[in-house]
Amino acid sequence: MQKSYNFDKVTDRRGTNALKVEALQARYGSTDLIPLWVADMDFETPPFIVNALRTRVEHPIFGYTQLPPQYWPLVVGWLKERHGWTVKEEWLCYISGIVTGIGLALNLFTDRDDKVIIQPPVYHPFRLVPQANRRTVVYNPLRLSDGRYEMDFEQLEQLIDDKCKLLILANPHNPGGVVWSRETLQRLAAICARRRVLVIADEIHADMALYGNRHIPFASVSEEAAQNSITFNAPSKTFNIAGLISSFAVIPNDAIRARFYSWLQANELNVPTIFSAVATEAAYTHGREWLRQMLAYVEGNFAFVESFLAEHIPAIRPMKPEASFLVWLDCHRLGLGHAALVNLFVGRAKLALNDGEMFGVGGEGFMRLNIGTPRSVLETAMKRLKAAVEELGQQRS
Repeated sequence: MQKSYNFDKVTDRRGTNALKVEALQARYGSTDLIPLWVADMDFETPPFIVNALRTRVEHPIFGYTQLPPQYWPLVVGWLKERHGWTVKEEWLCYISGIVTGIGLALNLFTDRDDKVIIQPPVYHPFRLVPQANRRTVVYNPLRLSDGRYEMDFEQLEQLIDDKCKLLILANPHNPGGVVWSRETLQRLAAICARRRVLVIADEIHADMALYGNRHIPFASVSEEAAQNSITFNAPSKTFNIAGLISSFAVIPNDAIRARFYSWLQANELNVPTIFSAVATEAAYTHGREWLRQMLAYVEGNFAFVESFLAEHIPAIRPMKPEASFLVWLDCHRLGLGHAALVNLFVGRAKLALNDGEMFGVGGEGFMRLNIGTPRSVLETAMKRLKAAVEELGQQRS
C-alpha cells in the first residue's frame, strides 16, 4: 500500500539552532517574523531517513567509517534514473557542501588576478565566494523576456578575456527557477570550451523540476560540456537534509578530475561524515514516492500563492518556477524603492524573505519567497502581506 506523507504538519523549529529561525534577530532585527527566506524546507525530513539515522545512532561507537559499497552505485543509479545522465563511479567524489566546493575549485583553478563570471541575478555566494577569495567577479546578466530569464550570449562573448578562467552556472537557476534548455546549455558549453573558461555547475535543485519539466545536467549536453566542467550536486535540498552535508562532485574529464580529487584527498577533504552517508543511502534507496508527493505539494503551494496574489495583490507577480521551492516575486508595480520594499515585507507584513538586490544586477524590485512550507503558513503569510499592502495604499492616498 502506498504511503501518504503529511506536508501540512507544522513543526516548531525553535530551539534546534535552525538558521532560518535563530538568525532572524541578527538578519532582520526582529524575531516575530514568518521565516520564508533560507532555502531549506519546513517539511520534516522523510521518516526513512530519520529511521536510518536512528538505527545508526543506536550503535554507540562513532569512529572512523568508510563508505558502504553500495553508496556510489546508488548515486550513479539516481542520476541515470532522474536525469538520464550516465556517469562512472570514478567521476564522483564527496564534497563538504556546494558553496565549499565552489571555493575549493576556485582556489585550485584560478589565481588572485583571475576573473570569475557569474550570471545575475543569481545565488549570492556565486559573487561573495570569489570576492572573499580576492578574485575579480565579472557579470553576464540574464535577460528577462516574457517573464522568463534567458542568457545573453552576445554580451558573454564580449566579456570574456584571457583573465576569465571560471563561469559559475546555476542549473536550475536560483532564484528564477529556470530549467535551462539543452540548446542553451550546449551554446554556453561551446563558448566556454572555445574560450577556455571552466564551468562550475551548481545543480543542487536538479531533483526538484516541476510541472513536467526535466532537469538537464550541464555535463550531459555535449562532449565539450563534459570535458570542461565540474558539477556539484546533493540530496540536501531534495530531502531537506542540508545540515548533514551530503554533497558530491562529478568530473568526467580525466585531467581536471585528477587535479581536483588528488588535492581533495591530500587534504582529507573527500571523506563524508557517518550521518551524511547514512542519509544519502536512505534517500536514494527509498525516496522516490516521498519526492513525488513533496513536489506535488509544492506545486499546490505555488498555485495558492499565484491565485492569492492575482486576486488580492495584483501588483506583485510571481514568476512560475520550473524547478525548486523558491519563487521570485516581481514587485516593481508596487512602485517602491529598495528600502521601502524591504520594509513592506519585513517591517509591515512581518515576513522574512530574501530581497532581490542581494542576488545582484537585475534583482532590484524582486523578493525571493520560500514556499517549501505547510500551506497554512503560506496562507497566514499572504494575509499579512495583503493587509500590509492595503495599509500602505491607504497611507499613500
